[in-house]
Amino acid sequence: MSDRSERSLRFFQFPTFESLPVEHAIFTRVGGVSPKPWKSLNVGGTVGDDLERVRLNQARAVEALNRETDSVFDVWQVHSADYVFTRTPRDGKPYTKADIILTDDPGVTLFMRFADCVPIMLVDPEHHAVALAHAGWLGTIRGAALAAFAALQKHCGSKAENIYAGLGPSIGPDHYEVGEDVLDQYRVAFPEHVDELFIRRDEKFFLDLWSANQFQLQSAGIERIEVARICTACNLDSWFSHRAEGGRTGRFGALLALKRKEEGCGTYD
Repeated sequence: MSDRSERSLRFFQFPTFESLPVEHAIFTRVGGVSPKPWKSLNVGGTVGDDLERVRLNQARAVEALNRETDSVFDVWQVHSADYVFTRTPRDGKPYTKADIILTDDPGVTLFMRFADCVPIMLVDPEHHAVALAHAGWLGTIRGAALAAFAALQKHCGSKAENIYAGLGPSIGPDHYEVGEDVLDQYRVAFPEHVDELFIRRDEKFFLDLWSANQFQLQSAGIERIEVARICTACNLDSWFSHRAEGGRTGRFGALLALKRKEEGCGTYD
């Protein structure tokens, strides 16, 4: 991951995406206007922060990558594997409940919110298409990463060999303690990998979401996968963490968009 700044904002980007026709960023919590406990670039509108501050924070994030605020498409995230394929911004329309968004239109900016779950970015430079997904332990069980790729296949003709994938900052296996009920579900979903996905310490189980989502993408034939391996719970100066902050915290944003034609990235027929 690389660390870049624009004005007072700080955001991370995947080096493997540098040559691709996309704009992308996963924004830290730095550079916004929200007070504690949401300090400071909170883009979550359902965590108790003032909505005007949330809107200003999101606008700052979107504009930091020279995208228009009215180009954004975002969703009401519900820990599902449901998706929306769009060629238009949301533009004030009601939120759709989903955890995957994809587009092949450079005029649309995909945007999602996180505070421990895994941001998943898929880029298909061959078919000029992108997908952004949100996967916590339940979304991973439900196959959000695989559903995002399947949607790209269905709507854009994507193939595994063309996909670049990035798994962004999220809670790491050093902090993500889960109960035996979660362990049992992972035994069913990942029968060949369950021993690799759980660390046992003092009769407690800790889940590795990074590896779980990587295994899913690899099972679909996707090999170009970059994993940030940045734990949100370990780095509270930079990231919001629902688990580490006892639920009293904000949400950081992730943005993914195709570059416009005038930026020299080919045609989008």
